Amino acid sequence: MNTEKREKKRVLLLMSPATYRAGAFLSAAERLDLQPVFGVDMPEQLAEYWHVPLGLDFTDIDKSVQMIVDYARVHPLTAVLSVDDSATELAAHAASALHLAHNTPDSAEAARDKWIMRRLMSAAGVPCPVFRNFPLSSDPSELATQVTYPCVLKPRRLSGSRGVIRANNPEEFTTAFYRLKRLLLQEGYDEEHTTFLVEDFIPGGEVALEGLLTQGQLKVLALFDKPDPLDGPFFEETIYVTPSRLPRATQEAIADCVTRAAASLGLRHGPVHAELRINEQGPWMLEIAGRSIGGLCSSVLEFGTGMCLEELILRHAIGEEVRMIERAGNAAGVMMIPIPAAGMLKGVHGVEEARAVPLITGVEITAKLHHPLVPLPEGASYLGFIFSRGETPEAVEAAIRRAHACLRFDIRREIPMVTRR
Repeated sequence: MNTEKREKKRVLLLMSPATYRAGAFLSAAERLDLQPVFGVDMPEQLAEYWHVPLGLDFTDIDKSVQMIVDYARVHPLTAVLSVDDSATELAAHAASALHLAHNTPDSAEAARDKWIMRRLMSAAGVPCPVFRNFPLSSDPSELATQVTYPCVLKPRRLSGSRGVIRANNPEEFTTAFYRLKRLLLQEGYDEEHTTFLVEDFIPGGEVALEGLLTQGQLKVLALFDKPDPLDGPFFEETIYVTPSRLPRATQEAIADCVTRAAASLGLRHGPVHAELRINEQGPWMLEIAGRSIGGLCSSVLEFGTGMCLEELILRHAIGEEVRMIERAGNAAGVMMIPIPAAGMLKGVHGVEEARAVPLITGVEITAKLHHPLVPLPEGASYLGFIFSRGETPEAVEAAIRRAHACLRFDIRREIPMVTRR
């Protein structure tokens, strides 16, 4: 009788210290009897103190890849996944070094760098905004005469709509330029070697597509409507609702557009999260990322007989077939609760009242009391999340709006607002 204990498959999960996703991936790994290994963007000494298996510097790709390869020699890995945007390039390099299925390093870089992304999409004929790349050291008064209005200023590598600002005229362009410049300098970018994008503003509604790529073939997991208008001057995400209420032909055109966009970048394997605008001319690609949806938003998605998104992604990563798995349940939605003003969070009221709204399945306040709040375009977080399930997208959206109306946030303006030049 064979009594040898089967060694669990190890999956390396790369993430930033501030990610919301660690718990969901850990739970999913336990359900699949996998052994998750956390690689976190932190100094090695701090990782040892917190008992994190791998403390890595995500900005030092070569060193981090070598550390992962050395670890894998002793503890073989079945897959390498990036939980958020911060490590998609590192995951691609590490998987390549270990001969594991993943996107190529070049495609991972293209999905992170909006300038490379735009050039590749445009060359492949994928509908996307007209764009130009400008040095951060430029004179904004000169640039303001070279662009078409309305336009959108956009950093090349920040995510979550950070630094994305609409300008309707030269005066607004100059103001937006200095605001973006301050943000990038605060993030450690070098003025002399940094560029940013200016794109034509694309009118229309916006959607988000969640999918999985297998050898370049796209499996659409969910298509979210974004019912709130995103017309600027900043582009704060709020409500996502699925299934989409768009006509079937439009949904198919969106999936085709995402497939073409992924192919233009060279993305062929793993999760993708795409953002598109829809107007009378059809779908327009805004961005596509080689990772799954951010924050706690994934918790509204269930597949098959109750499988969560993280479990689906892990199954795919270790080579299981997932093409026949469909989203389960009725309509679902989530609101990323926006930060209305900068200041110190002193209190949150109405949470139980919001949770009591019919069809609301959860209200999670993730902002911490007595901590500063920074709204977009400088901020990188939300106040929390509201979740809902119901028979129809309309009912789910209405429930989320009623729950949000119950919430009251005591924000004291005890930190200085960002001044405009």
